[in-house]
Amino acid sequence: MSAKRPFRIAILDMYNNHPNEGLRNIKEIVSEEYLKAEWNVYDVRGKGEVPGLDYDVYISTGGPGSPYDGEDKQWEQDFFQLMDGIWNNNANSQEEKKYVFAICHSFQLLARHFNLGKVCKRKSTAFGVFNIHKTENARKDPYFRTLPDPFYAVDSREWQLIQPNAEEVISHDAVVLAIEKRRDHVPYERAIMAMRLTPYIYMTQFHPEADASGMLHYFKMPEKKQHVLEHHGDWKLEEMIMHLSDPDKIPLTHEALLPAFLRDARETLSLT
Repeated sequence: MSAKRPFRIAILDMYNNHPNEGLRNIKEIVSEEYLKAEWNVYDVRGKGEVPGLDYDVYISTGGPGSPYDGEDKQWEQDFFQLMDGIWNNNANSQEEKKYVFAICHSFQLLARHFNLGKVCKRKSTAFGVFNIHKTENARKDPYFRTLPDPFYAVDSREWQLIQPNAEEVISHDAVVLAIEKRRDHVPYERAIMAMRLTPYIYMTQFHPEADASGMLHYFKMPEKKQHVLEHHGDWKLEEMIMHLSDPDKIPLTHEALLPAFLRDARETLSLT
């Protein structure tokens, strides 16, 4: 680079005005002093806001509902056009690379857009803190290799990616980094939980941005606690609190992935 400039991050808010903790978590991460980042939030689903290609990193959040809700809607067309623009930019050896980290709902959207496999509804909702297994590819990945096997993450979803499309996986230089926990008591295929498309695009079905202390506070709030009790039972609440209180679970995942990804992007671009 001939001149120094700020490190710029776009947060693509996919929550559609739905109450959440993910956006708060991401804002806290990008606000860390060491990143020295300028960042903006774009309300993609609620207001149809989609940035241009003038950012270094794009963090696309989780969100409610079906990954097919945006079909034939302008916001989804604009979002996919942005992703194609980033892909084409990165394919040009003369251009500075753009980085993408897609989480949960955005993971499903990119899987659809790039036709990476079958995006379908689960038999039942996944909600809680679960163990996730690394693949052989993860053992060589700069971020996932630092995590134990299995590692733990917050998971909240009704949809999943299964049956990877080998042709598209190869054409997008993609590798599977993590798969769903082993469930020997059910005859279902284990879902893909994380992928890397080239060194610049990471996708996680789980929520790596989740911080244990914030979530503990969140689920101890009377209205949130009651919601979990009504929809998932007291055993699920107790299990989540136990996992969130363990320093060797969610805190490890929180530190290993998104913050490290952002640090490396900044260092690679040699920005001020």
